[in-house]
Amino acid sequence: MLNKYKMFTRKEQNEIKNKFYFVDKDISGNYRLYFNNSGGSFRLKRAEEKFHEVDSIPDCAGQPYSVSQYLLDTEQKGKEDVRIIFNARGGAVYPGYTASQVMFELVRVISEHAAGSNMVTSMLEHPSAFDAVSYYAEKTQCELRVADADPLTGGVDAEAILSLIDKNTALLCVMAASNISGYIYDIKKIVTRAKAINPDIYIIVDAVQHAPHGVLDISGLNIDAINFAPYKFFGVKGAGFAFISDRAAGLVHHKLKGKPDADWELGTPAPAHYAALSEVVDYICRLGQKDTDSEDISSKANRRTLFAAGMDRIAEHERGLLHLLLNGTDKVQGLRAVQGVTVCVDNGDLSRRNLITGIVFDDLNCTDAVREFAKRNVIVHERAVSSLYSQRILTSCELNSLIRVSPLHCHSQEDIEAFLQITRDIIAESRTGRLSAPSMT
Repeated sequence: MLNKYKMFTRKEQNEIKNKFYFVDKDISGNYRLYFNNSGGSFRLKRAEEKFHEVDSIPDCAGQPYSVSQYLLDTEQKGKEDVRIIFNARGGAVYPGYTASQVMFELVRVISEHAAGSNMVTSMLEHPSAFDAVSYYAEKTQCELRVADADPLTGGVDAEAILSLIDKNTALLCVMAASNISGYIYDIKKIVTRAKAINPDIYIIVDAVQHAPHGVLDISGLNIDAINFAPYKFFGVKGAGFAFISDRAAGLVHHKLKGKPDADWELGTPAPAHYAALSEVVDYICRLGQKDTDSEDISSKANRRTLFAAGMDRIAEHERGLLHLLLNGTDKVQGLRAVQGVTVCVDNGDLSRRNLITGIVFDDLNCTDAVREFAKRNVIVHERAVSSLYSQRILTSCELNSLIRVSPLHCHSQEDIEAFLQITRDIIAESRTGRLSAPSMT
């Protein structure tokens, strides 16, 4: 099947790989394929370097000398880059220890102030969102309404969510894309229609999974909060960020009394996290330069345009990789054609999918299959109903377990071909009994 997607050239691919740590080798120097980027993506070298460079500075921001001013400028640039990522204006940037912590606090504050008798979410939400909404719905005595998943697409149809919203809906919390199926939600349709039903509804979007894979644009949508996790977006661990609308930012929340009403920072901020984030945005803007006439990635006028162009290039390359993974190349069959493996929740519309797919083997359980991949230096991840992170999601898709395969834009066609051949090898060896003894789990 013809691959219609415009992918990076071989030269670009090599340059991109060299900008990240451990793409082709692990920390011991052993060759491997790391196809578990939904659990935490490859680290951009410059982001890690910048983090340590800034984190080593003992000075504090906001004092009247040059180093202090440099740290303050670094924070301000990082906050503006959060807005660049979402194409947001005004509002507040909320930093936290993790995106999950940020989500719980957002849901708490909004739940305590939103008027209404019900809250809406979906079955596919990450536990940090679903559990937060469940907890605060009960605490505020609101009815919890949950949109069901479609087992065929691995997603939640916009109409299924909208059918649950009425004039008494206080909060809608929905993700931009699934971290297990890769399904991309129609956020624009959901938000626009939800606001038409109830103009006073508060809306939170979990963008943790989608941020590394496609353009996010909340301009004009009246979303009240949206979060992401830098460690899944080529950056460093130890931080989560959210953008909060002017309306939501002014709600009463934990803060020092002397600070402005819309200030959501508690304690001394960490300029290093902002510095690392800005390096990620710089990297994506440079990818976008190829499709624009601009050479200046620092000006506010250019930065969002370049960032969106860079994310479009990433999305296009990854869609090409997904096409190859599913349909194969002239050298090896794709997962859809390989006898002995099944692609789960295989939505045929690749424009509605991120670079994630789930598979199961006919003759090998997922736990053992993951171990067989690891023996061949391929890292994938099992999602099972026994896990608190996937039980509800898999059950809603009528699955007990699957192997989540999640490459990244750093990967090439050759990487996909290597994975497909190894998958075929595992199937062949399982049928001839040449695999090691199965595990007892």
